Amino acid sequence: MQTIHAGYRSMSLLVSINWDRLLYISTIVFALFFGAYLGMMLV
Repeated sequence: MQTIHAGYRSMSLLVSINWDRLLYISTIVFALFFGAYLGMMLV
């Protein structure tokens, strides 16, 4: 039972770490596209 509990906690940690990384990358991509859109509108 302890092994299952430890495995679940480590899986939860991996998911939270990868979710944060995915959010970070998507925010950067969105900012780049939004900056390009504003740049095209101002030209």
